[in-house]
Amino acid sequence: MINSYEGSDDSYESSDDAAVAIAGARAGADVVRGMYGRPLDRIDKGAGDFATAADVAAERAILGVIRAARPDDAVIGEEGGRQGAADAVRQWLVDPLCGTLNYAVGSMLVAVNVALREGAAAVADPFGGEVFFTDGKSAWVRQDGAAEDAPLGPTSASRLVDVNLDPPFPSAPGFRAVELLAHAEFGERFRPRVVSSTLALAWVAAGRRAAYVTDGVDLRGSVHFAAGIALCRAAGCVVTGIDGAPIGEAGRGLVAAADAETHGLLMSMMRGRS
Repeated sequence: MINSYEGSDDSYESSDDAAVAIAGARAGADVVRGMYGRPLDRIDKGAGDFATAADVAAERAILGVIRAARPDDAVIGEEGGRQGAADAVRQWLVDPLCGTLNYAVGSMLVAVNVALREGAAAVADPFGGEVFFTDGKSAWVRQDGAAEDAPLGPTSASRLVDVNLDPPFPSAPGFRAVELLAHAEFGERFRPRVVSSTLALAWVAAGRRAAYVTDGVDLRGSVHFAAGIALCRAAGCVVTGIDGAPIGEAGRGLVAAADAETHGLLMSMMRGRS
């Protein structure tokens, strides 16, 4: 399948928001890959969280792409906060390095996330040479060196479920991710994985994971999750909060499943532990 987003690295200059997202994610991924392995000072953000110079430099590269292509749009970055006109209708959400702790200790399980709120999005794997992207309607993956982009197709065949075990846990004691892993039926149906990066959401959309589960509060506008959620929705996954309700202001957490059966099984296990 050849889709309309094939083009050069300068494709962000086109009128296509998906091309802007792809170019932004690629620019960030280039920085992340280029700075890998260097000794990087940690920038303390409190509560055990931190950034590195790679996070900051990658976000700067992504902002450069968005500003060049969409100068009137606002941007919310994980490191720099909101930039652009306060009354801007369009807003980009940027997580320049999801999996900072992984990266800081030499693990390559990281992602670069760029999403237009309620629109196009891209998730780049800096070390896998892939960009997963959507125009808001359909979803594809672009592999370095491949002649064509491939459509994403979720499936639960792997039986692998990624569960985010990073704090905080706002839904405890009603929901604890670790208790889902301890559920007897979980071990019978699935096998757990802990990637500690929203790259796992792209893998659900691509059929490499059966599901992804995380706690959290109102993830609709999260710089961490917006791109992955957009991918999963466009690919046809079942996406809800941990209570089964739509993700929203009153909802908590996220369950992104390859299909309705997988989603139903996980919801049953979580409700059984509540």
